[in-house]
Amino acid sequence: MPAFVFPGTGPRSGMGQPWREHPSWDVVLDGSNLAGRDLGHLLLDADEDELAQPRNAQLAMFLMSLVVLDAVERLGIEPTACAGHSLGEYSALVAAGAVGFEDAIRLVTERGEAMQEAAEDNAGVMFAITGLDDEMVRIACRRADGDVWLAYSNAPGECVIGGRPDVAQRAVEIAFELGARRVTEVAAAGAFHTPLMASAQPRLRKALEGTAFYPLAVPVVANVDALPHDAGDEWPSLLSAQLRSPVRWRQTVQCLSTMMRSTEWDGDVLFCELGPGGLLSTMVRASVPEAVTVTLALPGDLDVLVETLTGETTLLEPGGAGSHMGERLYVSERLIVSPCAGLFELPAQPAAGAAPPADRRPPAWGTATAVQVQIGDLIGTVSGTEVRSPFAGELMGVLSHPGERVQPGQPIAWLRAH
Repeated sequence: MPAFVFPGTGPRSGMGQPWREHPSWDVVLDGSNLAGRDLGHLLLDADEDELAQPRNAQLAMFLMSLVVLDAVERLGIEPTACAGHSLGEYSALVAAGAVGFEDAIRLVTERGEAMQEAAEDNAGVMFAITGLDDEMVRIACRRADGDVWLAYSNAPGECVIGGRPDVAQRAVEIAFELGARRVTEVAAAGAFHTPLMASAQPRLRKALEGTAFYPLAVPVVANVDALPHDAGDEWPSLLSAQLRSPVRWRQTVQCLSTMMRSTEWDGDVLFCELGPGGLLSTMVRASVPEAVTVTLALPGDLDVLVETLTGETTLLEPGGAGSHMGERLYVSERLIVSPCAGLFELPAQPAAGAAPPADRRPPAWGTATAVQVQIGDLIGTVSGTEVRSPFAGELMGVLSHPGERVQPGQPIAWLRAH
């Protein structure tokens, strides 16, 4: 099974246009309602200057990745693990079920606002350095003797530094002395993932304290330590630390590759980049040359993903194939989908010692215990409308959080059919 990776930088003007008629565009409408602003404008009409502002860039990238994620989930395709590059970590956490969509929109909004304020208060620049490993780049920063640090370890011999303009320029000169082949200034509003972002932490921490984090359905490999985490209560501190810590992307990719090799999946080491750009796919191939990558930036890329997984050419219907593709991809697996739009809730659990209910009920969200489900068993409700299983089998997981807003056809749970 693939790893899902999510970009965090590089929004482009008009990047949402190809998705406007796709059913997954509903994610943008829901996000706009939650954010209280027209997020569709950011994906369709905003120019490069508007998208250069962190408060706009972060929401735009997050929402674009969530549109693609929704389209992939409609195919019934699930990851072995997830990771995100910088802001993309928030998309990865939504994909893994750690945080609900509404909370994620709020967190990304607060993060963007806080980082823009920090960048305005602490002017900084960033430079991409090619040809030096992490340690040599750190040496260049130390020798510059000031406020400049390693900010991203992207791929072998590909790093980014960030800091105050004069000190960062000194570090660049030293990097050339140490053997750097090329240095390019990065178009960034500030020195992200460095201590110059420290003033953004209190605002983000406050937002994190008010967020419910759930046990993860699949692990997410964190930027801060390049290790997999599947406990929800670990993530507030990881996300707070991420603001001023280097993004260890090269190490994250290597961790994901090791995780995929350790599963029963006998196919290629497959990375799926969900969102615009394709930069992460390039970094993945630089770090793990044998990896197969699929960049999902356009609706037509869904065909490529299905073909990569099945080895068969499949032309999806315009607007997406819907949940039936899950049955085609995995013969023994079935998806239970929402019949309508609304808030999903699990059925009430019986009190301790009470008689078993007439309807079988699924395990609490996030548990690994499978239960036997018969046709017609109650799975949950969507704004009062019952969701009952059309299949018999083992209920392997509930994919939506209690209180999460879901769309018609969105997967609610999955089971292995008898």
